[in-house]
Amino acid sequence: MFIGEYQHSLDSKNRIIVPAKLREGLGDKFVITKGLDGCLYAYPLNEWEILENKLKTLPLTNKDARSFVRFFFSGAFVIELDKQCRGLIPQNLKEYAEIEKDIVSIGVLSRVEIWSKTKWIKYNESNIDFDSIAEKMNDLGI
Repeated sequence: MFIGEYQHSLDSKNRIIVPAKLREGLGDKFVITKGLDGCLYAYPLNEWEILENKLKTLPLTNKDARSFVRFFFSGAFVIELDKQCRGLIPQNLKEYAEIEKDIVSIGVLSRVEIWSKTKWIKYNESNIDFDSIAEKMNDLGI
């Protein structure tokens, strides 16, 4: 399980240095893809396989299912960390997430979300009504 928030930045060659606490769960090789809300999702290979198997069950006849799978898999890329625990984020994913230099990585259960620091700050300042969301989660039995 991934938890926590880590602020860091890309190095001079646009590589991400994965924080040690997150690297323990991600491993030296993991999948990164476009996430929702304009961030990137990073999955350990075993979690990616679980997600892949779930998405395989979606009906091809459902337009929304096709669109989501297309969005999710077209941006997927396997990152292999070097000996200094650095990995190159593909340019198309950097552009999607609007990552320039400063990054915030957060642990979210089975995945790591990678945000541009600017977007993460805006997200947290967006007046999300967490009390209302919590009530809805309670209605779902959570």
